[in-house]
Amino acid sequence: MTDGFNVASPEEIKAGRVTDVYFERGREILQAEGRDPRVFAEVRASSFPRDWAWGLFAGLDEAVALLEGVDLDVTAIPEGSVFYAEEPVLTIEGNYLSFGVLETALLGVLCQASGTATAAARVKRAAAGRPVYSFGSRRMHPSIAPMIERAAYVGGCDGVSGVKSGEVLGIPPVGTMAHAVTLILGDQAAWSAFDRTIDPTVPRVALVDTFQDEKFGALAAARLLGPKLAAVRLDTPSSRRGDFSSILREVRWELDQAGFSHVRIFVSGGIDEAAILELNRYASAYGVGTAVSNAPVVDFSLDIVEMDGTAHAKRGKLSGRKHLWRCETCGNRGIAPAAARLGDCPRCGHRVQEMLRPMLKGGARSGPYPGPGEIRARALTEVGAAPDPFAGSLS
Repeated sequence: MTDGFNVASPEEIKAGRVTDVYFERGREILQAEGRDPRVFAEVRASSFPRDWAWGLFAGLDEAVALLEGVDLDVTAIPEGSVFYAEEPVLTIEGNYLSFGVLETALLGVLCQASGTATAAARVKRAAAGRPVYSFGSRRMHPSIAPMIERAAYVGGCDGVSGVKSGEVLGIPPVGTMAHAVTLILGDQAAWSAFDRTIDPTVPRVALVDTFQDEKFGALAAARLLGPKLAAVRLDTPSSRRGDFSSILREVRWELDQAGFSHVRIFVSGGIDEAAILELNRYASAYGVGTAVSNAPVVDFSLDIVEMDGTAHAKRGKLSGRKHLWRCETCGNRGIAPAAARLGDCPRCGHRVQEMLRPMLKGGARSGPYPGPGEIRARALTEVGAAPDPFAGSLS
């Protein structure tokens, strides 16, 4: 029986109640056999979904919360870091039975958050500096909406629409107008009521295509609200779009022709990275939902690579502890056995640095965790330096 919502509580997650049953059976077997070796395990992804060449690491905040208080040493790359296939992004050292049943939850928080953050990073990169807002709350189970929108924000989205998500992030939620208000009041009455009622610090963005042709709706809103109108929002359904780029071009032309060049065009509704690349010429900002909130997960796995001090891994995996290093001068990076001394970059000769940093020591945090804004800033820097996934595309 449930209380009406089919979700696990934080206490149940930390207690291992969401584990795959074979981990419980494995624990029972090892306890019966009196075996609890000290192991070293690493989390890595051997490949990425779609045509992704890199991923953006997210969900580490929940991973640390999950493992905190357990007698483990944990290292990880900082949240908001770009990573590549085969690179260890998180390591765990401790007695196996202390964390084995937490593997399911650990991978869950990292896989989904990193997939969402990577999708957000890609749409932000495609937008070429234009604002991108996360509008995907309605496309996920409400219990995880704040987690998804946090991942979207740290991945690069400039804001989120969910009220609780904004509370978690410490930022005001963003949004424009609901079609329901326009349907109930009529478009011009809705625009006027929004302007009279809503806090004046909220930008006036008029939803213009509920009833009208986009061009005439945009002009009507601009004439009604004048200099107070910040933007018009086009949420045109796909069944009515035709050539959406041409529609935006027409709206932009008519607004400029009528003296409303200050009015921007905000586009939403089924927007993804491909649409953004096509619409950048005319769009000023985007609201992106499903393309980010329902992004494919990054398929991380957790593998034991050392047992009781001896390199030990299953077939197909590289045994032993590893350095994940990067040269801050030229950006070169690689993986090396932990027994090897970190030295100079083979490409440019400068000293390389270890990317994996302490997160937990004996289950205690190694330091304060950065806030979402700091993580997002790191992500924007790292994604900006990563290979452009849209090289050659118009933006």
